Amino acid sequence: MASEEELFASVDALLEEEPQLPPPAERARLREAAGITQARLAVALKTSTQTVKNYENGRSEPKSPRLEAYQRLLKGWAAKYPAHTSSAAPAPVVAPQPEVPGTFTGSAAPEQAEVAAPVQAPAALAAPERPAGSATSRRPVAKKAAAPAVDPRFPHGPLAVLDSDGSAYGAGGIVLDCPATTIPELVEWTLRESGLGAAKLNRYGKDSDPLIVLTASAAVKLGLPERLEGHEQRRSLRLPEDHPVVKQVMKAKWQLTQRGFGPWARIYRKAQGRERQCVQLAILSWDALDERSWPGVSEMESADIARVLGVYASRVITPRGSTAVSGLELMTALRPPTKAVRDEETGNWVSGYNAGSLGAEPMDPAPPEAAPEHPVVVNSGWTGGFLNEEAYQWVRSVQTLSDEECTLPFAVGLDLNTAFLAAAARLVVGLSAPDHFHAPRFNPKIPGSWLADVSHIELDPRLPSPFTPDGTRPTGPAWYQTHTLAYAQELGHDVHPIEAYLRRETGAYLDPWHDRLKNAYVDTLADLGVTKDLTDVEFLAAMEQHKQNDPALAAVLVAIKATVKGGIGKLRERPQGKSYKEGETWPALSRPTWRPDIRAAVISKARVNMHRKLNNMVKMTGLYPLAVLSDCVVYPSAGESPLDFLPYAASGKPQPGAFRLGPTPGLAKLEGVQSMLWAVDLMEKGLNPARHIKGGDAVLDEGE
Repeated sequence: MASEEELFASVDALLEEEPQLPPPAERARLREAAGITQARLAVALKTSTQTVKNYENGRSEPKSPRLEAYQRLLKGWAAKYPAHTSSAAPAPVVAPQPEVPGTFTGSAAPEQAEVAAPVQAPAALAAPERPAGSATSRRPVAKKAAAPAVDPRFPHGPLAVLDSDGSAYGAGGIVLDCPATTIPELVEWTLRESGLGAAKLNRYGKDSDPLIVLTASAAVKLGLPERLEGHEQRRSLRLPEDHPVVKQVMKAKWQLTQRGFGPWARIYRKAQGRERQCVQLAILSWDALDERSWPGVSEMESADIARVLGVYASRVITPRGSTAVSGLELMTALRPPTKAVRDEETGNWVSGYNAGSLGAEPMDPAPPEAAPEHPVVVNSGWTGGFLNEEAYQWVRSVQTLSDEECTLPFAVGLDLNTAFLAAAARLVVGLSAPDHFHAPRFNPKIPGSWLADVSHIELDPRLPSPFTPDGTRPTGPAWYQTHTLAYAQELGHDVHPIEAYLRRETGAYLDPWHDRLKNAYVDTLADLGVTKDLTDVEFLAAMEQHKQNDPALAAVLVAIKATVKGGIGKLRERPQGKSYKEGETWPALSRPTWRPDIRAAVISKARVNMHRKLNNMVKMTGLYPLAVLSDCVVYPSAGESPLDFLPYAASGKPQPGAFRLGPTPGLAKLEGVQSMLWAVDLMEKGLNPARHIKGGDAVLDEGE
C-alpha cells in the first residue's frame, strides 16, 4: 500500500509535466460549441488561422506560452460545453467580405477602381507585444493612427521578422508560429500558411510579395552563415552557387533572381494562374538594413523591427531592397507600365500600355542627358557636352561679407524638408523618346534638355548662380533642363536655345509617388508630435525632442527621407564594379525607370526653388546666405533661432515666398547653430559651413 507521501510525490510529478490538450477533434468541437471561428481564435492566440487549423487537425501542437493559454481556453469551454450535452450557442455571424480582384492574367477583365486603397496589418502604429522578460518601455506617441482595413487575403500584414525559436513577429503586434527548419520550408510556409502580403497600390499593378526578415540566429538555424564575407562591395555580395542553401532552393524547384542569394534575396516560381509565388527575404546580419537609412533598427528587438518595417510598408511600400530600390519600386507600383485592354479582333483581354506610365520597355536618353560612359554617347562619338543639373554645393566668397555680417554672433542652418519630394509635386516630365530640334523657340511647358548661353546674365555675387551646382557664373553655352531656363525667363532675361532634345508626350508621372511619400512623411512626423497646427515656436520645440518621443517611428521618418533621395538617384544609376568598360551596357539600363532626364528635372526644380527663396529673402530681409549644400542653407543671425531672421508680417504670420518653418515638404526646420567665427573660418578654408552646421559631417546625397 503506497504511503500518502509517495502518492503526493507522484501527483506533483504529473502536475509538473507539460500541459496536455484534448484530442484535435475535441478542440474543434469545443470551439464550434462556443460559436468562435478559427480566424477569431487565431487573433486571440496571436497566431494565424492556418496554425489554428493545424491544431485542430493534428498537424502541429502549440508551444509555450501559447500552449498554456490554449489549454486554459479549452478547459473553460469544456466546463461550459461538456461532450454529453448539445450546445445551443448560435453559429457566428460573419460579415460578408468584398471580393478582392486578383492581378491581371490575360483573359480577365480589368478591375474598376483606379487606385486600390492600401490595406495592411491592423493597428500599424500599435506598439508590439514584447516577448516575456522584456522590460523596455516606450513613451506614448502624440497621435495614434486609425487601424487600416485588413485585406482578407493578407490577414497578418505585409511582413514578419523571424527569430530562431520559430516566432515570426508581424505588424500590429501579432506573433506567428513558423515551424520551418530550411529556406525552402520557410518559403512554403510563407506562401501557404503565414497570411502575409499586401494589396497592390494601383488596379493595374501587382500585390506586394510577403517579406520575411531573418535575425542572425534565425539565419544560422536555417543553414545560412551569420555574416556574408567577401572583398567586393557589400551590396554585391552573395552566397556562392555551390552553397548548401542555394542547392536546397534549386532542388526544391525554386529560383533566385539574378542578384542571387544576398542580403535581399527573392525566391520565386513562375506564377500559376492568378497566384504569384514569390517571397522576399532580408538577412539582418548581412546588413540588409543600412544604418544610414534605418538608424538603430538592426539592433532593435524583433517585435520592434517588425513595427518599424510594418509602418513603413503600410505608408510607403513593403521593402524590396535598399530604400533607394524601394523608392524606385514605388514609382512602378503606383504607375504600372501595362494594363488590361480588349483586343477588338478577338475580344480577349491583352496587355497594353498604361497611359501616364513610362511603359514596359527601356528608352535611350538624349546624348546630353546620358552619362559619358553610356553606349549612346560612346557609340555616337558625342562631344556636345552634358546636362549638369545637380544639387547646390556653394560657399560664398568671404570678400563679399560686410562688417555688419561679420559682427553677428551666430550662423544658423535651415534644412528644407524633403526638397526633392517638394520638387516632384505637379512636375511634368517626358513620357516619350526625345526628338532633336535646332534653334527651337523656348517653351517653359515642354520638358527636355536645351543648349543655351546664359553667361551674360548678371547676378548678385552674394547669391549662388541658379544655373550651376557650384553657384559660379556660366562661361558659355551649356545644356540646361527646362526649369532652369524657365527661371532665367522668370528673372527677366530672354532665352534663345541653340538646340534641344524635347519630348512630345508628357505627364505628371511622379504625382502619385509624391502624394504617397508626402502623406507618409507628414503622418509620421505627426505621430512624433510634430503637427501642422503648431506655431513656429511650438514647431521648433517639438522638432528638438521628436526623436526621443518614439525612436522606432523616428527611424521610419529617416527611411522615408532616404526613399525620396534614393529613388530619385536610381533614375540615373551608374555602372558599378571594377570590370566595367565604357560603352558597355549595365543592368540598370534595362529598366524603363532608368530616366536621367526625370532626375535632372527634379533636381533642377529643387535648385530653382532654393534660389527663388534666397532671392525673396534678400528682398524681404536684406540677408544673404553664407553657404548652401543641397537642401541646407546657412544664414548669419543675431540670435540662435530662425525666428531671429525669418520674415514675418505685422500680423505675426510668416511671409510667403521666403523660407518658412513647418512639417510639410518644402518648408524648413532648424538644422544647427554655430558661431559666426566658426563659419567664417571654414569659408576661408574653402569648406562648406552647411556641411558641418549640425555638428558633424553631413552626407551629401546628390541623387546618385
